Amino acid sequence: MSDLISSPTMPHRRFDRTARLLGDRGVEKLAASTVTVFGVGGVGSFAAEGLVRSGVGRVILVDYDRICVTNVNRQLHAMKGTLGKSKVNVMAERLRLINPDAIIETRAEFYSAETSARLLVPEPDVIIDAIDNMAAKMHLIATCVRERLRLVSAMGAAARLDPTAVRIGDLSETRVDPFARDLRRTLRRKHDLDCTKHMGVWAVFSEELPTSPQELGYDTDGFECVCPGGENGMNDCEKKNRVEGSVAFVPSVFGMTCASVAVKLLLGLPLPLPRPEEAPRPRRPTRLAPMVSDRT
Repeated sequence: MSDLISSPTMPHRRFDRTARLLGDRGVEKLAASTVTVFGVGGVGSFAAEGLVRSGVGRVILVDYDRICVTNVNRQLHAMKGTLGKSKVNVMAERLRLINPDAIIETRAEFYSAETSARLLVPEPDVIIDAIDNMAAKMHLIATCVRERLRLVSAMGAAARLDPTAVRIGDLSETRVDPFARDLRRTLRRKHDLDCTKHMGVWAVFSEELPTSPQELGYDTDGFECVCPGGENGMNDCEKKNRVEGSVAFVPSVFGMTCASVAVKLLLGLPLPLPRPEEAPRPRRPTRLAPMVSDRT
C-alpha cells in the first residue's frame, strides 16, 4: 500500500500526527462527522480550517458576505486576488486543497429566522456560531437550545490584544465580556431563555476587557465603509455606529478554540465541568492569566 493511501481502518498520512494523538478510531469518527460553521470571518475562517486540518469529513460554511480589504488583517481567505469574492467560496477552495477527501459545502446566505430551518439541514453533529450580527446570533442560540443541538458560540473577539485570555465555559458562566452579558440579557427578554442556569451552549470568550477604537486620519466624516456589498439590507456596514479594532492573533485563537471544543464534543473527550449552579457568580474573573497591575 502506498504511504499516502488510506483504508477503512487506516487514516490517510496527511492525518498521521492527528491519529497518533486521537487514535485510528478517533480519526475515523471525525471523518464521518458533519460540522456547520455560521460566519466565515476572523473567527469562523480559522474555526473551519481547524476542523478540516483535524480531519472532520464534512464542513458546511454559511456566510452571505464578500471579502473586503479590511478583512486582510485577520481573515484567512482575505489576500490579494480574493477581494470582492464570496467568503464561503474562497474558503471552500482553500479547505479542499487541505483535504481533497473532505466534503465542503457552501451556503452564501444570511442566517435569520426565515432561513434557519433550511440552513440547519442536514442536521450537523456540532454547530459553530461565529456570527457577528446580534439578532441572528441570538436566534441561532435559541434554536439550538430548544432543539438540543450541540453549539459552540464565539463571544466578543474584537477590541482585544491578549490571546492568552481566551476561555471556554457554559454561556451562563462567562466573565468580564460585556458582549456575552448583553447577549444573555437580550436572550432572556426576546427569546425567553433562562440564562442564569446551565444552558448547554459552549461559549468561547475572553477575560480581557475590550479597548475602545481609535479615530484614524482618513476618518474625515466618521467611519466610511469600503467593503463590497456594504449596503446589503441585512448587516449593513454603512449603518454601524462603531467599528471595533481587531488583530490577527485574537480572532484566530477564538476560531481554533471553537474548533477544539467541536472536535472534543465529536469524540466525547472531556471538557471543563460547569460551575455548580449554587455557587455565587463572581464579580471578577476567578481564573486569569498573569496580568499587569493596572488592568481591571
